[in-house]
Amino acid sequence: MAAITISPVTTKAERGQWVDYVYKANAGDPNFVPQLRGEELEKITAGGNPFHEHAKCQFLLARRDGVIVGRIAALIDEQALGQPVEQGMGPGTGNWGALEAETQDIAHQLIAAAEYWLRAQGMTRVLAPMNLSVWEEPGLLVKGHDHPPTVMMGHQNPKFQPWIEAAGYIKAKNLQTYELDITKEFPPLIQRIVASGEKNPKINVRNVVLKDFAKEAAIILDILNDAWSDNWGFVPITDSEVAYTGKKLKPLIKADLVQIAEYEGEPVAFMMTLPDMNEVLAKIGPKPSPLGWIKLLLWIWRPRVKTMRVPLMGVRKKLQSSRLASQLAFMMIEYIRANSVANYGASRGEIGWILDDNQGMNSIAREIHSVVNKEYRIYEKAL
Repeated sequence: MAAITISPVTTKAERGQWVDYVYKANAGDPNFVPQLRGEELEKITAGGNPFHEHAKCQFLLARRDGVIVGRIAALIDEQALGQPVEQGMGPGTGNWGALEAETQDIAHQLIAAAEYWLRAQGMTRVLAPMNLSVWEEPGLLVKGHDHPPTVMMGHQNPKFQPWIEAAGYIKAKNLQTYELDITKEFPPLIQRIVASGEKNPKINVRNVVLKDFAKEAAIILDILNDAWSDNWGFVPITDSEVAYTGKKLKPLIKADLVQIAEYEGEPVAFMMTLPDMNEVLAKIGPKPSPLGWIKLLLWIWRPRVKTMRVPLMGVRKKLQSSRLASQLAFMMIEYIRANSVANYGASRGEIGWILDDNQGMNSIAREIHSVVNKEYRIYEKAL
């Protein structure tokens, strides 16, 4: 059998091949949801995705007899290098992600090539997989392969877990998502907590104002960077990333699904919920036909979905671990739950990801009778 050659992506055509390989590698998986090819190309292109403004990236392709048989991305995020070591990232920490390979041997050669590049850049440790950052699709799916991912979540073949662990990687953290039947009312205790909050004149929970979306996004970012700043894996989001993400997400943002909680007039918490666009992407494919684009645009205009995903929640640090923080969270969850069912026909909610040792958020998830449906694992290894 011919030897495997691994080379960096250097041309526009090779970027296209790097993106296209994920569709080929997962073509037989009924739970894989192909993302739009144009979006995936922009994601890895400097000048498109502002992640590249503070990151070094080496995209690699594996070939046998000229045929692509694997891919990987080696990554160094300058924002992450500046974080405290005790929070997971920190000086000397590089990443790799987006691994696809036909065999374990090819996977190990790709991982070794990524590690070699990271060492050459002065890195001494790896956290992986990341695709591309902790804010996008972090971790390897280790539980929940039997159902498709929701919007902005990853999906990998179960073969990769033993392959990665055989390459010397050990668990750093697990990230969990929870699912629940949102057609059912929450337990009586939660209803009483919500009712109590509604009687408190100091509390105001409101929908975002779409015509002032840039202003609202800035409020949410301010709360997010404060609320998450001590969390494991936290990496600050830059202003250009905020603008870019806001532009990308704006078609999915519905006023009654994103809420800001104010206490004595100050924004102190938020909850963002997105209709699961993967439900329509699974039907139209990565390169939609004209009819496919029409279906997507109609769905964006008026989404009807089974699942809603809560990718982000946050409460300012000064309120965390307080009864008020839990009360605000339950109020936002209840209002968005009711809106999701009444206005979009949704029947299922997914919350996360949540760190496996985040006691506060895991407790809130359990109190509303949700259960873990997927787990993603971030691995670490010394270089």
